[in-house]
Amino acid sequence: MPPNPRPIPRFIADTTQEGIPHGRFAERLTEAFRDACAGIEDLPEAVEPPAELDWFPERAWGGRVWVPCTARVDGPEGALELFGHVSYVQPEEGEPSDFRAEADFTDVLAEDNPDWRIDLNDEVIGRWRGENGRAGAVTLVWGRPLVQGAVAATAELELETVDQEIVSNDRFTLIALDALEGYGDDIYLEVKLWSRRAVELASESLYA
Repeated sequence: MPPNPRPIPRFIADTTQEGIPHGRFAERLTEAFRDACAGIEDLPEAVEPPAELDWFPERAWGGRVWVPCTARVDGPEGALELFGHVSYVQPEEGEPSDFRAEADFTDVLAEDNPDWRIDLNDEVIGRWRGENGRAGAVTLVWGRPLVQGAVAATAELELETVDQEIVSNDRFTLIALDALEGYGDDIYLEVKLWSRRAVELASESLYA
């Protein structure tokens, strides 16, 4: 076969192995995320994350395991959503270490946007560099279907699937390249939901 004109990496992350965290390990992740929330400079006073967070399935990339989360809290002017992730190093043998967490918040909520079909969050966690200045942002994406019947989520760049994962407990996590540079017009990621019969149920850009 001839050389690929767009030799970007696809399916770069390990698929989820443990699913949604629970038990004592979830408590450990929650502690790290709560510490990160304490560092949000513009978070309204008296707003704290709840004892239990909504964790999403883990994915591994770049030598780290990434576990996203969200949490609803009451703010002084209405509901807010805390969101972010905890990452850590998991050796083949031994305990996880080097826990790092990122947190932020938003007042833009799914229930206030009835046209949404997927509730998405994303965070750039790395960078890929190709030939002749071509590049892309390695992006962690997590979300919830807002339509019925979704069993899988995919990440696509111009109709080319670059990651996929099952929907578990109405949640999914993807890691894929976004914002490709150097291939003419910049190319951006789309997230799609699929039914059990491989019917497309929803499609959303990270930039909608």
